[in-house]
Amino acid sequence: MDWGKKGMIACPICECQTTIPWVHPKRKTVYHQCHQCEAIFMDPKEYPSKEIELKKYLEHENDITNEGYVNFLENFIDAAVHPYLQSGSILDFGSGPNPVLSVLLKRRGYHVAIYDPFFHRDMDISLKYDMITATEVIEHFHNPIVSFKEMIDMLKPEGYLSIMTLFHHNDMDHFKDWFYQRDPTHVIFYRPKTLSFIADKLELILIEHNDYRYAVFQKRTKWGALWIKWL
Repeated sequence: MDWGKKGMIACPICECQTTIPWVHPKRKTVYHQCHQCEAIFMDPKEYPSKEIELKKYLEHENDITNEGYVNFLENFIDAAVHPYLQSGSILDFGSGPNPVLSVLLKRRGYHVAIYDPFFHRDMDISLKYDMITATEVIEHFHNPIVSFKEMIDMLKPEGYLSIMTLFHHNDMDHFKDWFYQRDPTHVIFYRPKTLSFIADKLELILIEHNDYRYAVFQKRTKWGALWIKWL
């Protein structure tokens, strides 16, 4: 596997300057791997346009009648929502054109709002939530720290951020044939270590991950953040 020379594109997560470029052998798409936080991200020059993103999102057949998709989301709720929040307010961030997760959460008694930059843009940013969910969302972030901060700012103190994505294997031989990177709108891929860097940078606590698909953060209180810094 030809890694090429060390690149000078800073990692969008940890700002490491010595990311390593890698060119996909078939598509010739350029990615960069950060050995500090283990993020893999598409070269910003190759990010998809808004038009390409919208077209791809409209191809998804994820609705409430899709039993497999519903079961997929129910598993997420069981693993990354209900153990941390049994009742309260949830924002489904990046809900997509068919906000199935919000329907399932409402069935369980949660108060749910939705937001999506393409399909559900009306949102009162002054409201704060007990939990924010982002399922199959964070891999689309062109500016991940900015987007994570946007979510965190809408959490109540000690609120939860529950995310679902797929963690890469930290193996570029696996990555080149991995189905998840074939989606042109997937521009950044994470490892648990990447999420730990995000947590440290944005005053979150990474309280759980399954090293595969789910992770849960908790927002630090002001005094909790000061205590950790003092330590």
